[in-house]
Amino acid sequence: MENLLGLLRLRVRRGINIAIRDTRSSDPYVVVTMAGQKWNDELTLSITDVNVPINLAVYDSDTFSADDKMGEAEIDIRPYVECLRMGLENLPTGTVITRVQPSRTNCLADESCCVWDNGRILQDMFLRLRNVECGEIEVQIEWINPPGCKGVF
Repeated sequence: MENLLGLLRLRVRRGINIAIRDTRSSDPYVVVTMAGQKWNDELTLSITDVNVPINLAVYDSDTFSADDKMGEAEIDIRPYVECLRMGLENLPTGTVITRVQPSRTNCLADESCCVWDNGRILQDMFLRLRNVECGEIEVQIEWINPPGCKGVF
């Protein structure tokens, strides 16, 4: 726990235009990995290094065969952490703190904003899936500072 900077809540909200892997549809689910650990639900990640990306892989659940991979994406939390380090307080809800643009080095499908929301900073993202013909996933991240953590400040 001495190296713990804080916790990051990750919400996988939905898939958009996900590739079809079965006859007419797919049964997609997301697996999230960070430093070798795996999850597949709304989760809270322990952050010890803000430079380690969060990896997401989308699969199609199959009953009678191995699940099909339907793409992958990566979240770079460094722009979000930069907002946290600003030490902002008492902003009006909905205030945009920073905007992150899509580029060749990230998986953003569209501009992503870090927004002040009732005393916390949230970042909503639409991530374009890689290694697949189409698909995006919508996620949201939120920082949590539990007692006894180093923090990012």
